[in-house]
Amino acid sequence: MTMRGALLLPLVALAAGCAEADASAGREGAPRHDGVETRLLDGDLVNFHVAMSGGAKAEDVIAYAECAAAQYALIRGYGFARHVRTQLDESAGNWRADAVYTISPALPEGLRTIDAEVTVQNCGLNGIPTV
Repeated sequence: MTMRGALLLPLVALAAGCAEADASAGREGAPRHDGVETRLLDGDLVNFHVAMSGGAKAEDVIAYAECAAAQYALIRGYGFARHVRTQLDESAGNWRADAVYTISPALPEGLRTIDAEVTVQNCGLNGIPTV
């Protein structure tokens, strides 16, 4: 190893350590997905209670509920879901959503439909857990 190489190794190690520290700091402040409760209401009507904390926003908890609905549809052998309603509640930075979706084997009517397979893939790419 040359003298120049010997001098660069500590700098590379220091840079790597700083990058790891920055990445872990980002994870500590990242929103936490605190769980999903699923309840079948009637045939194809499903209720999801989801919770998030750690700096989550309203759109984060809505996406979490959608991911849960999409995965649930796939688990039940269906390919689609349709959003019916979502009620949000936030207290001291802790978010809860009470969401209702219908699940179906064919694309349902309406504007707020979800292709379950595509949605679950997108959830995985975005780091959002599913059921």
